[in-house]
Amino acid sequence: MRKTRIILCGACGKMGGNVLSLLQDDAEAVAVCGVDLYPREIGIPVYTSFADIREEGDVIVDFSSPVGLSERLEYAKAHKLGIVLASTGFSADDLNLIDEYASSVAIFKTANLSLGVNLMQALCKAAAQVLGDNFDVEIIERHHNLKKDAPSGTALMLANSINEVFEGQKKFVNGREGIVGARTKNEIGIHAVRGGTIVGEHEVMFAGEDEIITISHSARSKRVFAAGAIRAAKFLKAKEAGMYEMKHLLAEENTQENM
Repeated sequence: MRKTRIILCGACGKMGGNVLSLLQDDAEAVAVCGVDLYPREIGIPVYTSFADIREEGDVIVDFSSPVGLSERLEYAKAHKLGIVLASTGFSADDLNLIDEYASSVAIFKTANLSLGVNLMQALCKAAAQVLGDNFDVEIIERHHNLKKDAPSGTALMLANSINEVFEGQKKFVNGREGIVGARTKNEIGIHAVRGGTIVGEHEVMFAGEDEIITISHSARSKRVFAAGAIRAAKFLKAKEAGMYEMKHLLAEENTQENM
């Protein structure tokens, strides 16, 4: 079977480096080239624009930023490639654009590529179903001091999953300051911490009367996200146009294991 050919966007960044490191020993996928605004020698051809790419690929893995999103989506459409959107911080307009392209491009979009975080998401949703309005929900996320967006995409992903249980009736409160009054039942608190070199930590607290349940995840290395992106690229290869996420990948892998 031919290897999955990856075009790596953000190739010269830290996440790009982690992807390339893992691909060195991968028998099923290879990076054929990269795209980066600040190219340097990394062992594969690197271009500053998708228009300059000469290599053929199967999937774009995007670890860059929302800037230039339309160019990446249009390239994927024109060359019939899948695209793994591994960055966060998308605006409402960006999300609408992604939805539009999903009718003609296979798009894998998730706020977090870690298997552990996606398990955490399922656990939090299950906890919300059992605990209901008797427990207050607070989310605390911690990241390094260079992260630009807050709250994190993962924190919002967790909050949205929990809010599905409540049919979208909970409002998100990002931090608290001043005399805000007593906490209401129809809110989910989200708090962002930034400091040092924290890779990524997420904690969901369900606080009830006389007891607290906490579900947490801590990423100790960016490699977990790189590994998830490679898995997503292999999954997305030759997929039909549409929107995909981690639950689709895990369902397919589980089916293959049980065959």
